[in-house]
Amino acid sequence: MARITDPLERLLRQQQKLERQRERLEREAAVHAGMRPGEEPPQRPPNGTPMPPPAPLLVGYARTSTAEQAAGLEAQQRDLGAAGCGRVFSEQASSVGNRAELARAMDFVREGDTLVVTKIDRLARSTIHLWDIVRDLDMKGVSLRVLNLGGEMVDTRSATGRLILNIFAGFAQFEREMMLERQKEGIAKAKAEGRYTGRKPSARLKADDARRLHGEGKTVTEIAKALGIGRASVYRALETASGTASNTALPGA
Repeated sequence: MARITDPLERLLRQQQKLERQRERLEREAAVHAGMRPGEEPPQRPPNGTPMPPPAPLLVGYARTSTAEQAAGLEAQQRDLGAAGCGRVFSEQASSVGNRAELARAMDFVREGDTLVVTKIDRLARSTIHLWDIVRDLDMKGVSLRVLNLGGEMVDTRSATGRLILNIFAGFAQFEREMMLERQKEGIAKAKAEGRYTGRKPSARLKADDARRLHGEGKTVTEIAKALGIGRASVYRALETASGTASNTALPGA
């Protein structure tokens, strides 16, 4: 009888071990399938029941510039909470500066979620920047909701929101083309006035210094490090000097 019990006990232990491994693999799969940072792993459903997808969330983002009062930030947080946001990312930062909380919000949202802001200017600093954000959200399957856009709430998941999204894209392209046009006009004007010389050849400007240091006995590596140029630039400077000296030397010299 003992010979029968031992194999059964070993089989039970193996089954328990496999069950623990399966639970661990399911938790890891849930993380890759859309678990959010800081969330607890979902409870494993009964055998044969598919794992339910993560519930979509309304994720808020609030921002004021560093010069504004905290009351403005609190008002945005209050409005986002009233709109049903389960998570709100907030910060006091300039629109043109580094915005760590916006980056965290963009990383946090998953497919089916909605990023919510009170006004457009709280999210983006320009039409181009807004379009870039909306495009990144759209690629993740995330919509953008603006609680107050000209007195109306707009969600890019709706038909009206998609229309506005396309209008944003058109404005963004228009701004890009205008910027390029102004840049070309500025370059053409500078060239006509003789003020545009293009990129300065920094290595060529340091050729005399390279030859001087070489004459003092410095190695190519030491010269390159001292002048902040590449070794190849040093070699070209020395070869140019050697070629010039050969061309200007008198026959028989």
